[in-house]
Amino acid sequence: MTLSGSETNRAGDIAGHEYLVFRLGDEEYGIDILKVQEIRSCERVTRIANSPDFIAGVTNLRGVIVPIVDLRVKFRLRAAPFDDNTVVIVLNFGSRVVGIIVDGVSDVLTLAAEQIRPAPDFSVILATEYVQGLGSLGERMLILVDIEKLLNSEEMALVEKSAALAACD
Repeated sequence: MTLSGSETNRAGDIAGHEYLVFRLGDEEYGIDILKVQEIRSCERVTRIANSPDFIAGVTNLRGVIVPIVDLRVKFRLRAAPFDDNTVVIVLNFGSRVVGIIVDGVSDVLTLAAEQIRPAPDFSVILATEYVQGLGSLGERMLILVDIEKLLNSEEMALVEKSAALAACD
C-alpha cells in the first residue's frame, strides 16, 4: 500500500490508538488505555458526607486515597445491581488517581482514525464536551470518552479535598 503525503504525516493515526472497552447497560464505551492504571474488583468504599451523588466514596489503594465515581450515576443511567462483572477501573492522570465503577470490561481495541466519527451534538446522557467521538468496528459502536476531561472537574477537586480531610481525622 502506498501512502500519500497527508497519510504519512499521520503515522500515529495509521498505527491506531488503543482503547479499553467497558460496558454501562447496553452501551459500550472506550477510554484511552494509557490512562488506565489497573482494573480491580468492586470493593466496599467509604462514603464522604456532602459529596456529589455520583461519588460512591473513597478507598485506600496502597496508601493513596482514591475517589470512586459510579459512572452509571454520573451518566444518569438506571441503577443496576453490582455483580461479578462489576469492576473499578483505576485511572491515573499524573497528579490525580480516580476509580470508576463500570458494569464490566470487555477488551482492548485499536481504532484507526478512519474508524472514529465526530460526536453528535445531541447527547443527553453525556455532554458532548466529554465525547471524543464514536468508534465503529463493523456493527459495533463505541462511545469514546475523554475520561480525563470528564473527571477533571471542580466537583472532583472538592471530593479529593474532602477525602484528604477525612484521611487526617
